[in-house]
Order: sequence, then C-alpha cells, then structure tokens
Amino acid sequence: MAQKGIDSNSGGPFGAVVVKNGEIIGEGCNRVTSTNDPTAHAEVVAIRNACQNLNSFQLDDCILYTSCEPCPMCLGAIYWARPARILYAATRHDAANIGFDDQFIYEEIEREACERQIKTVNLLREEGLKVFENWRNKADKTEY
Repeated sequence: MAQKGIDSNSGGPFGAVVVKNGEIIGEGCNRVTSTNDPTAHAEVVAIRNACQNLNSFQLDDCILYTSCEPCPMCLGAIYWARPARILYAATRHDAANIGFDDQFIYEEIEREACERQIKTVNLLREEGLKVFENWRNKADKTEY
C-alpha cells in the first residue's frame, strides 16, 4: 500500500491494512496531498475503510499492519478503534530520517495546554459541561 501511494502520487510513503480472521477488511495509503486532508494518513484511511466494511466503529479482534510506527494522531485513532494489535515496519526515527519527523508533536502533548506553540485557550467551559451532562443523561445513546 505504501508503494501504491507513492506510485499514484497520493501522498507520503505510508500504507496500512486491517486484517480480521486472516482477511484484509480495510486498506489505505497516505492521501494527505491528493485530498488536501492532513488527517488522511494511511492508518486513518485504513481504519475508516475497515470500519465502513464492518459496519462498526470498533475494530474488535483486528490486527493493523502499517508500514511505519504510527504518529501521535494515528496512534490516537488506533486506540479509539480498539484493534487487538499493531504491527509496524519502519520506526518513527526512520521516518524522521526522510523528513517525516513528528517528535515536536510528542513534545507538545507533554506540555500544559497554555504552554503549547499553537495558542490554546479554555473557553465557555460551563456551556460545554451542560452538553456533557445532556450526554450523560441521554437514555438512547450509543456508548463507545
């Protein structure tokens, strides 16, 4: 999938597949530049594809194979999707060596929100908490 993405000029050199019971149920290559979507990393594309094919928002009993150690965004998406395992080829350090360095994001996550490079402000908290309370009390919600 990574090579397919390179050959089609879809985006960076990354690919991923999701497997369940020995069958590929989702696949994706990086499509950031071809779709103008900074979230279209291979793992996210593969997760979206697999979830659509499973008609589920979780990847129970699935394995995610990816060409590179997931970046922080993809790692978050993977944890939300809840596969059983992640298997990856190249490391994040290998990716950094070809210009895909996400170390600054790992460092930003460690900082308090008010200390991050992108200005981050807590605003309208009381209004936000009211919506959370409405969710807590919603009888017919789908838990996840």
